[in-house]
Amino acid sequence: MTSYVSHTTVDCIDAYALSRWWQAVLDYREDPDDPNEPGHEECMIFSADGGHRLLFIEVPDGKRGKNRLHLDLRPVTGTRDEELARLTGLGATVVADRRNANGTGWVVLADPEGNEFCILRGEAELARPVP
Repeated sequence: MTSYVSHTTVDCIDAYALSRWWQAVLDYREDPDDPNEPGHEECMIFSADGGHRLLFIEVPDGKRGKNRLHLDLRPVTGTRDEELARLTGLGATVVADRRNANGTGWVVLADPEGNEFCILRGEAELARPVP
């Protein structure tokens, strides 16, 4: 017997607002038969192919300490730095810059509620040799 990951759950203060923010970051969708609305305590979003789901659940306490689990995002098109500019424009904050002079590394960001995630090099950047 085995299990599979049904969805990834994010505890938050405002499920609707955070689900909308992540929807913009990931270009995810909501279920048209069960749309997310302001005031909903649980809001789910799906990848375009339905293969990954994020569920945002409201909890009474705010985030404390470092995440024990986080998402690593890789730009499909464009570069890590272009994606970094886009995400900070959406309201993400830089927590730690782990980029290296040779182009490797990542940037640790936080969403509007302080949940950390990382931006890795883009697909095209991976194809280039590291100096």
